Amino acid sequence: MPYAQAEGARLWYEEAGSGHPILFIHEFGADHREWEDQVRFFSREYRCITYAARGYPPSEVPESPKLYGQDFAVADAAAVLRHLGIPRAHVVGLSMGGFAALLFGIRHPEMAVSLVPAGAGSGSPRADLAEFRSQCAARGDRLIAEGWPGAMAEETGHAPTRIQLKKKDPRGWAAYMARLAEHSGLGTGLTMKHYQGERDSILDWEAELRRMEVPTLLAVGDEDWPCIETNIFLKKVLPNAGLWMCPRTGHAINLEEPAAFNAELARFFSTVERGRWRLG
Repeated sequence: MPYAQAEGARLWYEEAGSGHPILFIHEFGADHREWEDQVRFFSREYRCITYAARGYPPSEVPESPKLYGQDFAVADAAAVLRHLGIPRAHVVGLSMGGFAALLFGIRHPEMAVSLVPAGAGSGSPRADLAEFRSQCAARGDRLIAEGWPGAMAEETGHAPTRIQLKKKDPRGWAAYMARLAEHSGLGTGLTMKHYQGERDSILDWEAELRRMEVPTLLAVGDEDWPCIETNIFLKKVLPNAGLWMCPRTGHAINLEEPAAFNAELARFFSTVERGRWRLG
């Protein structure tokens, strides 16, 4: 079975296609399956790799809180690439995965051909940080105690930045909700408490971001209110970044607008690969 060994956990991965590699890193409220529309599109010309984060079956679910956090998230992405013998890849992440993609670019720029942090930045503004961390701790405790089926899934699926998917694509939303109910309460609860709730504010990385020259496409929906301020900050400080804002779109930008998302990424990858997305 396809597992990559990382520190403290084996990570389930899937791949499709051949060519230049793309690594997809999923968000908190999803798993590796959220990238299906992207894999079907890009695997015609690219080698696409998705994986389930630690705590998300069929990856292993460590029981120790010490085995969760932003450092593990970045190391896990590198572990998957190294396991597959891939020295460099385009790295695409959504939300929690977008946070990991940005930190990957800081810590492993030599492994990133480009970065696409999509829907990244919730909880980062200074005014929001304390409340965000408190909410993550409380929600993590609820997930460990209750799991996903029932109230937790319904609250997530009907949240102000996710209801857009239900309005646009009821069938896609139903599939999303079915996947959500399958998640591990323990794994996602520990992820919420010790990764989401204890991670840095992206604003804390300003000095490192100003030095990061990896080609970067920032992607955010214009109704993804918790992330817009941070993406504007990122556009200001990243020297080699572009910002794409998708209209009338919430948090799960790749699920809500897969055609637009894929088209923007395809143009970005092509420009990078031709050496035309550059400083100066």
